[in-house]
Amino acid sequence: MITLTVDGIETTVGVGATVLEAARSVQRHVPTLCFDDRQAPFGACRVCLVAVEGAPGPVAACTTPVRDGMVVDTQDERARRIAANVVELVLSELPHAPAEHTELATVARHFRLGAPRWTGAVHPTRHEDDHPYLAFRHELCISCGRCVRACDEVQGTFALTAAGRGFQANVAAGLDEGFRLSACVACGACADTCPTDAIDEVVLLSMLEPEPEN
Repeated sequence: MITLTVDGIETTVGVGATVLEAARSVQRHVPTLCFDDRQAPFGACRVCLVAVEGAPGPVAACTTPVRDGMVVDTQDERARRIAANVVELVLSELPHAPAEHTELATVARHFRLGAPRWTGAVHPTRHEDDHPYLAFRHELCISCGRCVRACDEVQGTFALTAAGRGFQANVAAGLDEGFRLSACVACGACADTCPTDAIDEVVLLSMLEPEPEN
C-alpha cells in the first residue's frame, strides 16, 4: 500500500494506483474528458492536470502513478488555468455550445467557462445518419479517442479509427465508408462513452431534437 496526501488529506491506495484514483478516494473532484473507467488511461486531453510537489509542472492525474509520500494539489492555480484553456479551445472549435447534459458541458461549468473568448474556424457540419441505430455528428467530435477505445477495448470490434491531425482530427468508421458498411455491430459502446453526443443512438437523438413548429 502507498500513502500520500491529496489537498491536505492523507490517503492510502494500492500499488499501481493513479493520482486520479487517489483523489477520488478522498472525494476530491478532478475533471476529465478522455478518461473512462472502463478503458485504459489515455492522458490525451490534459483536462485532469494537477500539481505534484517536486514536479516541474502540472501532471495528468489519470496516467500518473502514485508514490509513497507524494503531495498532490488538485486546486493548483497553474494546473487549473492550463486545463481551463484546453477546454475553452475545444469549445471554440465547435459550431455551437455542447448540450447541457453532456460531459463536455459539465466540465465547462466546472471551470466556469462561458462562450469562448476566441473566434476562428469551426468544424463543418457533417452527419452520418444511414445507420439504423447510431448517428454520428462529426462536427461535435473532439478527438478524445474514447469511442475508438470503447470499440477496441470493450467490444473488440475495431470498427472505428482516429483520422486526421490537428484541427482536421476526427473519427472514421471503417475506411471512412460510414457505420453501415463498417464492422460495427451496433453495440452502442461508442455512443455510451462519447462526452459530446457526437455519436448517439438514433432513438435518444430523436428525443433530444425539438419538435417541428406547426
